[in-house]
Amino acid sequence: MDKATPHPLFKLATELGPLMIFFVANAKFNLFVATGAFMVAVTAAMIASYVVTRHVPMMAVVTGVIVIVFGTLTLVLHDETFIKMKPTIVYCLFAAVLGGGLLFGRSFIAIMFDQMFNLTATGWRALTMRWALFFLAMAVLNEIIWRTQTTDFWVAFKAFGAIPLTMGFAISQMPLVKRYHLEPASLEASEAEAGDISKG
Repeated sequence: MDKATPHPLFKLATELGPLMIFFVANAKFNLFVATGAFMVAVTAAMIASYVVTRHVPMMAVVTGVIVIVFGTLTLVLHDETFIKMKPTIVYCLFAAVLGGGLLFGRSFIAIMFDQMFNLTATGWRALTMRWALFFLAMAVLNEIIWRTQTTDFWVAFKAFGAIPLTMGFAISQMPLVKRYHLEPASLEASEAEAGDISKG
C-alpha cells in the first residue's frame, strides 16, 4: 500500500512528542518513570505513524527498537546507564551504516531520512560523509554530557539540545544539496539512482 504524506504538524508531533513526555515525566517524577513513559510514547508514535501514513520512517523504527531494548534494561536492572547510553548507540549505528554504505558505493541518506534526493556521485559522497561525522560527534557529545553532568541536564539536552543541533546541521547542508542537485528524467529514474555513488 502506498504511503500517505503526513501533515507537517503530525510529523512534528510524532518526532518531538515522545521527547517532551520524557522531559516532563523526568521533571515531575524521576528518570525511571520517564523511561517507561518514553517507551510507551515512542511505541504509540510509531503506531500512529503507520495508521495515518501506512509507513514508519526507518530512523523511527531503529530508534524505537533501541529505546525499547535499553529502556527495558534500565527498568529491569534499575540502572540509569542504559537509557543514557541509548543515544550514543543510535548515533554510532547511524554513522556505521552511512560509513559502511560508502565502502560499498551507496549512500543511505535518502532511506535514513525518509526523503528522496537526487544528487551527483560527488554530492552523495560529501553529504553522506558529513552526516556520518556529525553522528559520531553527537555520540561523543552525549557521552561527555551524561558522564559529566546531572541527569536533569542530560534530559534537558536530549529534549532541547540534540534536536536543534540536528536541525541546524541539516539546514547547513542545503547549499551542498543545491550545488550537486540533479533533475531526474522521471520518478523511476530518481528512485533508481538515489544514493548511488558508484558512478562519477
